[in-house]
Amino acid sequence: YINAPRLLASSMAASVSASAFSTGLCTQSLGIYKAHVLLSNQLRQGGTMDYKITGYEPAQLFHFFEEVSAIPRGSGNEKGISDFLVAFAKERGLDVYQDEVYNVIIRKPASAGAENAPTVMLQGHIDMVCDKLGSVEHDFTTDGIDLVVKDGVLTANGTTLGADNGIAVALMLTVLNDDSIVHPALECVFTTDEETGLVGAETLDKSQISARTMINLDSEEEGVATVSCAGGVVVTYTCPIVREHKTGSTLTLDISGLLGGHSGNDINLERGNGNLIMARIIDRLMVAGEPAIVSFNGGTKDNAINRECKAELVYADHAAAEAAAQIAKDIIADVTAELEVFDPGFTCTVEIADDAEVEAMDQKSALALIRALRLAPNGVIRRNVATDGSVEVSSNIGVVATSDDQVKIMLSPRSSITSLQNEFKDRLQTLANVLGFDAKFEFEYPGWSYAEHSPVRDVFVESYRELFGSELRIESIHAGLECGLFAEALHGLDAIAVGPTLSDVHTPDESMELASAERFYELLIDVLKRLAA
Repeated sequence: YINAPRLLASSMAASVSASAFSTGLCTQSLGIYKAHVLLSNQLRQGGTMDYKITGYEPAQLFHFFEEVSAIPRGSGNEKGISDFLVAFAKERGLDVYQDEVYNVIIRKPASAGAENAPTVMLQGHIDMVCDKLGSVEHDFTTDGIDLVVKDGVLTANGTTLGADNGIAVALMLTVLNDDSIVHPALECVFTTDEETGLVGAETLDKSQISARTMINLDSEEEGVATVSCAGGVVVTYTCPIVREHKTGSTLTLDISGLLGGHSGNDINLERGNGNLIMARIIDRLMVAGEPAIVSFNGGTKDNAINRECKAELVYADHAAAEAAAQIAKDIIADVTAELEVFDPGFTCTVEIADDAEVEAMDQKSALALIRALRLAPNGVIRRNVATDGSVEVSSNIGVVATSDDQVKIMLSPRSSITSLQNEFKDRLQTLANVLGFDAKFEFEYPGWSYAEHSPVRDVFVESYRELFGSELRIESIHAGLECGLFAEALHGLDAIAVGPTLSDVHTPDESMELASAERFYELLIDVLKRLAA
């Protein structure tokens, strides 16, 4: 059930007129997702919303972004935004398709005179990575994003912004809503669960799509067009834990302040990984005095470079814990110096508490955990030295979590070359076998190969040159894009990935340059006009 004041303050991050409040929000039997759809409908039908993004054109693009941001849409929690899209299409008499995992396709006929032009697919994903600062109170399952506008840059208040890929949703809604735009027949494809392994794009019935020209709107640098990407897989290591009752003094290590980042786009930046730094410290402590590990937890997403990690150890007495604390502080000083250039915000606190009674991991379980973290490959594994030195193979240890009876480690390996990806998976399986872990390989998706001939790429290059007087940069990325899944299923697909400038995606520092979004919209509309000719 929905609480109207909470919805106003948190879920929608907006104010609603008294008429909208009285006509809709008092129906408390509505589920929260249905309520989000209802409220958004009311806003378009006469209610008022205090938009934070003003002074940018088209205003409707940024209004749609704010409405989308008000709906919780973390991966696996996309029903609300999916139903919002369906309601949007039906209100405008547009053909709409929604499947069982909440993917949505909205079709719009060609504008007058463009009926014979080939159909174009616009595509983006509706889910977002949910991450926040530890000090921020925010429930991603019920709260909308609290947007902050400052000096032309859009951010969120201590959480991920969700411009990856909410800006794609807003762009498509703006195009669908504006009948003055010249365009071919459009198939706007909104996919789910992209951030957890491209699940929606893999599940979607591709026979619903007739287009063989695809504009993916999930790129993050204005003036750059992505034309190929890496494939990937989620690897989960699990191992049972045996616990023993211990008394003594606890030593708590708490790592924070790391930059983190996207495990594909940012893996080459040599940023610190909290899980690996913690394992390094504990490995040295185990050599020095064999502490018992009580807990070890770091990271929330396999595809985000880990920023924070916390571990608790137990020693027989205060003196042993104090000696261990000094060893830890020496290692922390070394790491601080090592990361001075790449990750200057790194900190790690060390605290001792006496008279503790805990259930700690036995030595075998603790050794298995630390050895796995010390030996599992992380970072750049191989580069393409024959061309531009771009990353060809990488791995990211994103999550480590200990429960009462199990330890879980989640890794995100990537490669743009299928044979190298398969070889790397074999290595990870071998390591799991040696260390006594079970390994599960899930959510695998293919890479997207570069095409020598691409008409849509040529149109974008020409349009960008004429609009802005400079050359569009063409590149491949090490991150995964849904283009690979569509290209694999739709024979002859001509695809490109483009978008405005986003920074620090998958982290609470995520931002979007509002002027860049303006310019990108101008580019997209011009390209659609050219494709309609």
